[in-house]
Amino acid sequence: MQGGDFCAPRFTFRRGYRAALITSHLRAWRRHLLLMEFRQLGYSGIKVPVLSFGTGTFGGRGEFFQAWGNSDVKEATRLIDICLEAGVNFFDTADVYSQGASEEILGKAVAGRRNQVLISTKATFAMGDSPNDLGSSRHHLIPACEASLRRLNTDYIDLYHMHGFDAQTPVEETIKTLDTLVQSGKVRYIACSNFSGWHLMKSLGVSEKYGWARYAAHQAYYSLVGRDFEWELMPLGLDQKVATIVWSPLGWGRLTGKIRRGKPLPEVSRLHSTAEQGPPVPDEYLYKVVDTLDEISRETGKTIPQIALNWLLQRPTVANVIIGARNEEQLRQNLAAVGWNLTTEQVARLDSASAVTPPYPYWHQRQFSRNPKPV
Repeated sequence: MQGGDFCAPRFTFRRGYRAALITSHLRAWRRHLLLMEFRQLGYSGIKVPVLSFGTGTFGGRGEFFQAWGNSDVKEATRLIDICLEAGVNFFDTADVYSQGASEEILGKAVAGRRNQVLISTKATFAMGDSPNDLGSSRHHLIPACEASLRRLNTDYIDLYHMHGFDAQTPVEETIKTLDTLVQSGKVRYIACSNFSGWHLMKSLGVSEKYGWARYAAHQAYYSLVGRDFEWELMPLGLDQKVATIVWSPLGWGRLTGKIRRGKPLPEVSRLHSTAEQGPPVPDEYLYKVVDTLDEISRETGKTIPQIALNWLLQRPTVANVIIGARNEEQLRQNLAAVGWNLTTEQVARLDSASAVTPPYPYWHQRQFSRNPKPV
């Protein structure tokens, strides 16, 4: 397994020079970490940078993931270099991303510097044709975790997510299995993704009842054009100290700044082949939000994606926002979403432009003063 020594290329220089070079790189990396904001990950002792890099663009196997991107090991290594230079040392993947290729490429790209990075991966979705090649059962999770460790070429996973809720497996079985993985040292912390409020609350209740490992975070879809998360999951996160890790913060590729009223979809957009798998967004609603983003972009000199990401970083429970990039230019643009803040007035305008009437019972609850909005 990859031991994780810091940046140990096979130089032929004398030992003293090599040690000085490695020390220099380490000092530079630590300086960048000091510039990046880190936040507590829910009810746990670990801190994570406010931005992480999503590696769904690594591999590009299959039509769906090809639309996301197809970075090979060389490009992935360069993108990770840029992240580390900016103080972003948290990388998110999943076993189903390009059927394991994303994990494999990430493992190779961080080779020699495992101790610099935090790795998040996921399991639950199908990785084979057998009825037991999916889900959150003990039978599936233990070999799924072992397979992820092999592909990532590491001895442990920093944050292990249940990629979705498995209604056919007892919650007790899932949490006990995850607790076993934590006790074994193969997993440091656990999290969930795409759970409903009762899924998450029941899981937390089981953890508390038996003293098992507890979900520290919930990786969830949340964006300026997708604010359903605020209705139930955000208040739950506040109450139960569960951090939010945001996926698809640009609304499934809709808040890139390239989609405008009266214009065709850009030629290069994953929406051409993935729109049906993502969250639906009415066109007029999207244009209304983009119009306000345009106004604030002119005021701040920031890009639409940067503004959309910065808005999320000012929301309750949000500890981390996952950014993606097809290339170096996109990555550098997204990294520039931190180090500044929208004004209170600008946030309020974005809130107003993106507001929708929540479903029952949330619209009714908001009429009672003792049920304030979480934001």
